[in-house]
Amino acid sequence: MESQKKIYNIAFTGGGTGGHIYPGLAIISFIQKQIPYRIFWIGFSSTDRKIVEEAGIDFYSIPSGKLRRNFSLKNVIDIFKVMAGYVVSRKILKKERPLMLFSKGGFVSVPPVIAAASLKIPVFSHESDLSPGLATKINLRFTEKHFIPYMESLHYYSRKYREKIDVSGNPVRLEFQSADSSKGRGFLGLNKEQPLVLVLGGSSGSLEINRLVRESLLDITAHYTVVHQTGPNEGITLEPAEKYKPYVYLREELPHIIAAADLIICRGGAGTIWECAFLDKPMIIIPLMGKGTRGDQVENARIFERAGIAINLSDNKSAQRLVSVVAGFASGELALKKADKGILKKQACEYIAERIIENIRR
Repeated sequence: MESQKKIYNIAFTGGGTGGHIYPGLAIISFIQKQIPYRIFWIGFSSTDRKIVEEAGIDFYSIPSGKLRRNFSLKNVIDIFKVMAGYVVSRKILKKERPLMLFSKGGFVSVPPVIAAASLKIPVFSHESDLSPGLATKINLRFTEKHFIPYMESLHYYSRKYREKIDVSGNPVRLEFQSADSSKGRGFLGLNKEQPLVLVLGGSSGSLEINRLVRESLLDITAHYTVVHQTGPNEGITLEPAEKYKPYVYLREELPHIIAAADLIICRGGAGTIWECAFLDKPMIIIPLMGKGTRGDQVENARIFERAGIAINLSDNKSAQRLVSVVAGFASGELALKKADKGILKKQACEYIAERIIENIRR
């Protein structure tokens, strides 16, 4: 009927890790405060679907192949999956007719971005890391505006794309804006006086970090209580103890525990280190390196180290080095600066949301 109110849609895409999903959800939260439009997400994995749907956002699944820089026979198979993803994405977008598509990156974002461009649907995108990944490089050809985390990131982009680029910082989940250290310590059963180290290996854990914890635990617990997110395949056999508290996964309590921590030991994923910096937490970053990674975590760790807000262990990831750095923090010999706006824009999600709304209302 003509009297029925028209529903306007905005599409989001991206996935593969929580680092592609959670910043997008933070942006969505700010959009929904301003305009009552329906937002849906185009993604791939069941894990992504669970995170998105728990946030109350409709999720459309598409086939997708992984993009690889090196030669692999899997590329031949996956190119057909990417093509199938394009066909399904185009069908979804043609049906829903969103006012725009926002891409948070990851290999799954490429088919929806190309499909949106083919339908003349405006595309915005964001890259969390210092340098662009392969998916971002492909998507950049089809985007109207691309957000980057640092001024230094500009050096990694061709001059022909500079007019599209906007330095925004990285979005941080809204839960971190209300993080409460007392709630974190209450969850853990710790009082205010107990020094706390939080070890994060990512949502799926890190065998390397878990091994380092196992080898150095006695030395670290001489100074701190250790809370350790091990992941489901922890790769260690350590029982809970008075000063060692392992958890397979920390969910809604995580922002509060980070707020309560005196020191964070973590990977170099952009989402994790920006969330810790948002709460002014000193970090020891042990970045993922070697085969299967493009070096983005090392880059992230180095830029945070240069800013004076983290210690980067990429050059020496031994248990002895970790123990030495932890002891330095415990004794006060080591101290780091608090993050300033040069490295961390605390309102990045609001800034990006405002740019999206401006584009829609044009």
